[in-house]
Amino acid sequence: MKTLVFALTLSASFLLPYPAVSQTPDSAKPTSPDVTTPNLATPQEKHLRNVRQLTFGGQNAEAYFSADGKKLIFQSTRDNLQCDQMFTMNVDGSDVRMVSNGKGKTTCGYFYPDGKTILFSSTYLGDAQCPPRPDYSKGYTWAVYPSFDIFAANPDGSGLMQLTDSPGYDAEATISKNGKHIVFTSMRNGDLDIYTMDADGRHVKQLTHELGYDGGPAYSPDGKWIVYRAYHPESEKEIAEYKDLLAQNLIRPTSLEIWIMKANGKHKRQITHLGAASFAPSFSHSGKRIIFSSNLGSTGGMGNFELYVINVNGKGLEQITYSPGFDGFPMFSPDGKKLVWASNRNAKAPHETNIFIADWAR
Repeated sequence: MKTLVFALTLSASFLLPYPAVSQTPDSAKPTSPDVTTPNLATPQEKHLRNVRQLTFGGQNAEAYFSADGKKLIFQSTRDNLQCDQMFTMNVDGSDVRMVSNGKGKTTCGYFYPDGKTILFSSTYLGDAQCPPRPDYSKGYTWAVYPSFDIFAANPDGSGLMQLTDSPGYDAEATISKNGKHIVFTSMRNGDLDIYTMDADGRHVKQLTHELGYDGGPAYSPDGKWIVYRAYHPESEKEIAEYKDLLAQNLIRPTSLEIWIMKANGKHKRQITHLGAASFAPSFSHSGKRIIFSSNLGSTGGMGNFELYVINVNGKGLEQITYSPGFDGFPMFSPDGKKLVWASNRNAKAPHETNIFIADWAR
């Protein structure tokens, strides 16, 4: 849907323009993608060819393709930034641009199919400063900041439009291939559930109602299915801990499984039974397989995360990456020929995470 249509259908109170910021720091400039660039795949990574690093330094994650496969949108904490802001770049790592306003914290960027609009979440209306980080003294947790709302904007960040304004967390948004529907995670009804809405933010519908965290949703290529991650506490102890953390706007993502459901919320089905922290699922180009990240087999803390694929019937689990540390947030290009993901392989500093791209070998 074109940005002009948004401007006409949304109330004027939702229009929040700000100037776009172009930023290409030295630490983020790509090396030239020529034959001398080393292949950063490990020997076991048989599905990955010509692995290239696209960002260099800082914390970079959640890189997702535009519909034409030429651009990526991603979140990054780099240089003098104190928390994540939204950036775009070409698929060769060139033309890095910050497209959020530098206020608050952003997450979960995505392109509309027409390439004329971007989608992301931000806390900046709640506070221009970065929100406080979770207290890890009680173990590893994720913060679900109630000030997160979902926004649409022009590709350069101008013409910002607020799509959600309900109290509570609204984030983790992606859009269907036909550009008509957005699926996202919200705590507007007191629990973390998945919702859909029209591309202009109207006609919100709740899809999940089970107690627990349902999040990270993404549509299948044909728009008929949604894949997502879920944790549904069962014992009294699990339920009590979940509710206690949620009251503090926190979740503990140590046990997540991959699920799918129809785009209308029916026919929910658990795909993985790994007993691990599995997250960031998305469909393959054909829609027959799901790629995701998991710390399957790790012991102690959150452990090592690798990428896996699995058939939509829950069979055929296969490990894709074999790099110590973290590999996550995978997405296939629209034509299925490339894979992009975040990894701390080849890191030059502690806790550094970068964006990588590879040719996909079936």
